Amino acid sequence: MYSTELIKGTLKTIVLKQLEQNKRMYGYEITQRVKELTGNRIQITEGALYPTLHALEAEGLVTTETEYIGKRVRKYYSLSSNGQIKIEEKLNELAEFIETLRFLLDLKKQTI
Repeated sequence: MYSTELIKGTLKTIVLKQLEQNKRMYGYEITQRVKELTGNRIQITEGALYPTLHALEAEGLVTTETEYIGKRVRKYYSLSSNGQIKIEEKLNELAEFIETLRFLLDLKKQTI
């Protein structure tokens, strides 16, 4: 499992990418999908996820929709039109950052 320090700087990008791929997700679903896709290497806590989702909503990058399931309320998140534009920028920025780290730390390209 990766440290929370490493995950913290990439969490917005991770969340935006999941919403881009899955269109509409609720919080727990995002955490489980990321955990599944990374073979448990990235585990997003609720304490990290919800402030990130709220920040993305405040930035106008995600929209929310509330759905009632029995007595439970489930809040779904989707990319806004601004979020759809921003995701490409965030992915490019992250890719460039990773390449810079590889160069700076003299790391060879490796596969997971």
